[in-house]
Order: sequence, then structure tokens, then C-alpha cells
Amino acid sequence: MTLTLRPITRAEHLTFVASLPSASHLQLPSWGDVKPDWQAESLGWFDRDGRLVGAGLVLLRPLPKVKRYLAYLPEGPVIDWHTPDLEAWLEPMLAHLKRRGAFSVKMGPPVVVRRWSPAAVKAAIADPDAHRLRDAEATSYEPGAGGLAERLRRMGWRQTEPGGEDGFAAGQPRYVCQVPFAGRSLEDVHRGLNQQWRRNIKRAEKAGVTVVRGGYEDLPVFYGLYTETAERDRFIPRPLPYFQRMWTALAAEHPDRMRLYLAHHEGEVLAAATMLIVGGHVWYSYGASTSRRREVQPNNAMQWRMMTDAHELGAHVYDFRGITDTLEESNHLLGLLRFKVGAGGEAVEYLGEWDFPLNRLLHKAFDVYMARR
Repeated sequence: MTLTLRPITRAEHLTFVASLPSASHLQLPSWGDVKPDWQAESLGWFDRDGRLVGAGLVLLRPLPKVKRYLAYLPEGPVIDWHTPDLEAWLEPMLAHLKRRGAFSVKMGPPVVVRRWSPAAVKAAIADPDAHRLRDAEATSYEPGAGGLAERLRRMGWRQTEPGGEDGFAAGQPRYVCQVPFAGRSLEDVHRGLNQQWRRNIKRAEKAGVTVVRGGYEDLPVFYGLYTETAERDRFIPRPLPYFQRMWTALAAEHPDRMRLYLAHHEGEVLAAATMLIVGGHVWYSYGASTSRRREVQPNNAMQWRMMTDAHELGAHVYDFRGITDTLEESNHLLGLLRFKVGAGGEAVEYLGEWDFPLNRLLHKAFDVYMARR
């Protein structure tokens, strides 16, 4: 296969994505506007007839005091990952990024490796011999994923292992939880909820919890709950301008790319969440809640409203995003895994993120710098 790679316009990039069932929101031109500390560039692959057949959003992060860059394609590029001519796609990309001054390239092939059904995850949590999700037998395996990993290694790419005790990688999550919608009615999806979820939705309804769509002006309310959540769940919160910039950038690209949902009870907002939409893929992006009045179950009510709206949009998957790989009861993230799987979500492992050092010395120096941060 003969392919030509060159920078493309935002319009070309968006037209290509619109021709697909979906693509990651991290591979849209607007995501570059969300990351002002990075330089963004859209790349396109063209076949010999001049047709655009692949695209990728590259984020370039400068190395301190040196005009060299880390090139990052989160959950991308959007190409034919199972082609026998993968080198024809990736080698021109590496050559282009090296000319741009990149010392290392990081990418996240949007390729699923295996899946665990809700029942399989529940059984794994109950199994004393299963300490991590990877220890449990998967429900299904995606053909070709293992071979693709070997091909990348032979080409010189290095897989980034999930870091930290919770199994989350430093970049995008390798393990996510997804509720399949394709071919299922809303009643089917509701039947897929576990008993606790169904009870909690009824409890919220009986208690008078109402879920409404918010707008840009409601982001400070969301943010107040988000900072409370960050303190409770022990993570570093992003600043409010990050979410305001995300809303502005994504809404400018598509008026219904990002949504905000707010769960009200007796005049107070108890929970809030953002939702992202690209084609048939819908993501629960950021969630926040207060510890007050948790007994009225605002989170279940809010998520069910979001799932209902996603189904009405024709989504083929509702994506809860990252989950922990650990199954240890002592880990505070296990409750979040239970919550997401309880909604009928499958645990899904992706191929993970991969690095290609174009300059080994600078690549190593950057690793040391990031570790010290």
C-alpha cells in the first residue's frame, strides 16, 4: 500500500471523523484547543487516489529549555489498525514527527484486547485468588489484538505498562467500563442493571430527585462538587478554567458535543456530571457529588438519565471511562468499579499506550523529568 501523510485542515479532519461510526473525543481537532500547553496538529493519510483514509490529532509538548517535543496521539491515530501494511501507516508518521522536532512519540491504539462481562467481573472480585482483573478469565478476546502488539514491538514500539497500585496508566486508561447499547432496547439496558441500581433509581425518584441539563453558566456549581469529590477520593482536581475551555472548544466544534447534567433535591444540587458525544459513542467524562444526602441516590438517578438520553441519541455504547485493574477490597477505587459494572457495564482492556523513542537520550531524560514531577 502506498500512502502519503501530510497536515490537514480542521474541516478535513472533522469530515473524515463524521464519515465513521465514531472516534475518540481525544482525536478531534477541538481537543487541541482544550490543551493550550501543547501545540496541536491534524495529520491525514491519503491513498494513491488522493482519498483521506486516516487521521490523527497530534499534541506536541515542548521539552523544558529545548526546542524538542514529545508527540502524543491520545487514543489514536484513527487508522486501519488491522491492515497487514501497518508499517506503511506508522513509518511516515514517525518521519514527519521527527522532522517536526519530536524526540519521542506516544500513541494509544483504539484497539480492544479482551472483555469481561458484568458477571465475570463480579466473580473475579469474589475470587480470593484473583488480585487483578488480568488474573481473571476474560469473557471474550478480540482476534488479532495479540498479533498487533507483537508487530508493534518488532517495529520498535514499547508498551507503557499501567502504573501505580490502582492500575491506571499515566496517560489514558487501559481498562474502561462500557455498557453496550447496540441492538438493545432501553428496557434491555434497564434489565442489565443489577438489583441495587434498580432499587436506587426508584429510591431517588420516590425522594424527589430531579435531573436536568445544565449549561456553561452551571460549570461553577459542578466545580464546587468536583473539588469536594477530589478531596474525598484523593485526587488532584483540574482548575475551573479547564472545564470552561473544554465546554467552549467542544461546543464551537459541535453544539451537542458536551453536555452537563445536574441532580437536584430540595433546592440543592447533589451531583453533576459531564457527557461527551462523538457519533455513536457516548462517554461519561467527569463526575462530582457531595457527601450530603447520599441516601436519596442522586448519582444513580443522574447516570440513568444520561444513559437514557444516550440511548435516545442512538448511541451504540455508553462509556464509563477508566476503571481500576485491582480487585483488592482495601483499594478505595474498587467501589467505583462495582458502581460502573452494576450498571451493566463490561470491563474492557485496550491495547494500551505505546512509545517510540526517536532520540533515546532525550526520551530517557524526559522520563526522569516526569518521574521527579
